[in-house]
Amino acid sequence: MKRRDFVIKSTLTTSAIATSNISLGHILSSKNTIDTINIGVIGTGDRGGGLIPFINEIENLNVVACCDILPFRLEGGLSKVDGQAESYKDYRKLLENQDIDAVLIATPFNTHSKIAMDALDAGKHVYCEKTMAKGFDGIGNLVGKVKTSDKIFQTGHQYHSSRLYTHVVDLIRNGKIGKITAFECQWNRNGDWRRPVPDPKLERNINWRMYREFSGGLVAELCSHQIDFVNWVTESVPEKVMGVGGIDYWKDGRETYDNVHLLYSYPNGIKAKFTCLTSNAMDDYQIKVMGDKGTIILDYTKAWFYPEGKENKQMVNVDGVAGATVKWDQGKGIPVEVAHEDPSKQALLDFRDSVLNNTEPISNIISGAKAAACVQMGLDAMHHDKIVRWNSDLGLES
Repeated sequence: MKRRDFVIKSTLTTSAIATSNISLGHILSSKNTIDTINIGVIGTGDRGGGLIPFINEIENLNVVACCDILPFRLEGGLSKVDGQAESYKDYRKLLENQDIDAVLIATPFNTHSKIAMDALDAGKHVYCEKTMAKGFDGIGNLVGKVKTSDKIFQTGHQYHSSRLYTHVVDLIRNGKIGKITAFECQWNRNGDWRRPVPDPKLERNINWRMYREFSGGLVAELCSHQIDFVNWVTESVPEKVMGVGGIDYWKDGRETYDNVHLLYSYPNGIKAKFTCLTSNAMDDYQIKVMGDKGTIILDYTKAWFYPEGKENKQMVNVDGVAGATVKWDQGKGIPVEVAHEDPSKQALLDFRDSVLNNTEPISNIISGAKAAACVQMGLDAMHHDKIVRWNSDLGLES
C-alpha cells in the first residue's frame, strides 16, 4: 500500500539555479526534498477519473483529494482512488488544503487558465490537461504566472512523454526520412461525441465540448496533440493557417464543428494538414511525417518506417542495429520497435520526477502555450473564414 498518512514536506530552497533551458524566467531550486507527492484531482470526468488508476500505480504519487461540481462525477472519481481522499465541490477549497502538493486539472477547456493560476498562487505544482488555455488572453496570462512561480508546471500533451514518440523524433532529427516536406495528421471517429445526460439542466455541464463558450471542439480536444507533435519535431511554430469546418452531419444543437480540415504553413516550406471527422472512422488516429528519403507513420502506440525508392522490402533495422534485418509488417512498413509505457502513465511518471527532482518538464508551459496558440489560430481561421498568421505578441517564437 502507498503511504497516505504522512508526507515529508518542505519548502523549495531559496538558493537556486537560474532559469531552465527554455528561459522561463523563474528560479528553480537545486534540491527538492518532498518524498511523496500528494495530488488533488480537479475534474473527475472521463479524463481526470481515467488518470486516477494510473496514479494509483505510481510510487511516490498519491491522490488525496478529488473535486468536481457534478456529484456523480465526484463519486466516480473517489471510487477509483486507492485509499482515502477528501471530497470537494469547490476547487478553491481544495487549494486551501496544505497537505496537497500538486493538482491535476482536467476540467472544461475554458477553466484551465484560471484554475492553474489559482493553484500556482496557492503554492501547488500543476499538471494541466491539454489544451493548456483557451484564447490568447488565457494563454498569455498563464505564461506570465508560471514565469514568476517556482512551481513545476506540466501540460498534458502526453505524447511528449511517450518513449516511442521521443525515439521517432530523434530518428527524424538524425535524418532518417531526409528533408521533411509535409505532415498529414488525422483523428477520425464515427459517433456523435456526446455523453449521456441524466437531467437536461446538466447538458452544458456534461457536454461542454459541444459549446463554444467552454470548448475549442475537435481542434482543442483532438488535433491539439498532433499540432503539439509537429511543433516539437520542427522546433518551430506555424507562420499561418487556413481551414474549413462545419456542423454538417450531427444536427443536434451543437455549436462546435463536427468536422475540421486545417492546413498550417511552417518555416522552410513545411506544410501540415490536420483532419478530424465524426462521421467516418477510417484509419482512426494517424500521424504521417513525409521526407525526401522516407516516411514515418505513427498511431497511438506504434510506428512504421517506409523508405523512399526501395523495391526490396527487407533492409537494415530502422534502429541501426548492425547486421539486423526486418521485414515489412503486413504492408504497414518496417516497424519501429521501442519498449514504452502507456503515454498517459508515462506523462504522470515524468511529472512526478520533475517535481521530485525539480526539473523542467519536456511538455511545459512554453510548448503547451505554443500548441494552444496554434489551436486558437485554427479556430479563428475556420470561424472567420480567413488566413490567420502567428500571434507574435505572445513572445513564444524562441
